[in-house]
Amino acid sequence: MKKSLKISFSSLLIFILMFTIAACNNTDKTDPEKIEKVRLVEVTRSIFYAPEYVAIAKGFFEEEGLDVELSTAFGGDKTMTTLLSNGADIALVGSETSIYVYAQGSNNPVINFAQLTQTDGTFLVSREKIDNFSWDMLKGSTFLGQRTGGMPQMVGEFVLKKHGIDPHQDLNLIQNIDFANIPSAFASGTGDFVQLFEPQASIFEQEGKGHIIASFGTESGHVPYTTFMAKDSYMKDNKDIVEKFTRAVYKAQQWVDTHSSDEIAEAIKTYFPDTDVKLISTVVDRYKEQGSFATDPILDVEEWNNLQNIMDEAGELPKEVDHSTLVNTKIAEKVKEE
Repeated sequence: MKKSLKISFSSLLIFILMFTIAACNNTDKTDPEKIEKVRLVEVTRSIFYAPEYVAIAKGFFEEEGLDVELSTAFGGDKTMTTLLSNGADIALVGSETSIYVYAQGSNNPVINFAQLTQTDGTFLVSREKIDNFSWDMLKGSTFLGQRTGGMPQMVGEFVLKKHGIDPHQDLNLIQNIDFANIPSAFASGTGDFVQLFEPQASIFEQEGKGHIIASFGTESGHVPYTTFMAKDSYMKDNKDIVEKFTRAVYKAQQWVDTHSSDEIAEAIKTYFPDTDVKLISTVVDRYKEQGSFATDPILDVEEWNNLQNIMDEAGELPKEVDHSTLVNTKIAEKVKEE
């Protein structure tokens, strides 16, 4: 009887000890003093960035002890200005912006450390329905393109040239309309064709105002279209935070890769309160189908060189920059290997 009581008492002590350790670990994870704040600015609000919102909504940043404060700058130049002026710690924007900053002689360059999307996110939309589309149908038409110097415009011109079309000779090319006003310009009757992001392209298709006939992302190949980046000084002073941030991004990328478009739409719908969840799912499915969402955060040399080729083709590459100068893959590689 005494032996039985002794065993029971020992078991109870072990149970209490395990419970205490678990409780302490749980407290460490949620202790406000251990949470590190990260100010993240994105170039625009887009379903194209679904893994970013999944990382927040599913608590992947929180699991890493990070409190991510998300803001939207609505423009590549505004995003970079926010980052450079210390209005944000990390930016999600096109990699071309880091090249522009470097070319201006910055002594604190902006470093790309985690890729989010790996294709262009725009689609070619026609005013009239076309059953058997070929790119030469664009010749002689009025084409409503994106602003000069941005990735959508550069990729657009790259794809057109790939199909034997000189954007400035074979088209009536319109590029003087602000990004936010391009959809309304097309809806009001400007242009035979337009280059649009989602969900606007699908919305126009649903409303009968346009028809998606081709994908610039499929045509242009893999590029570091949008990446997470930070100033070199921030990267050096906050190595632990950057690693935790990258780990959370990778978790989100894997979650997106292994879950359905409907599940992803449900996870991110609060970020798009004015968009029907079914439409969000349709857009996510379109991007998943063409491989737009990177499945890991590594920005490789081939993608970087493809980006510079596209910029050079558009006459927008200020200088060629080596991959190792503005890209840090060590963190992403470490996170992926874990």
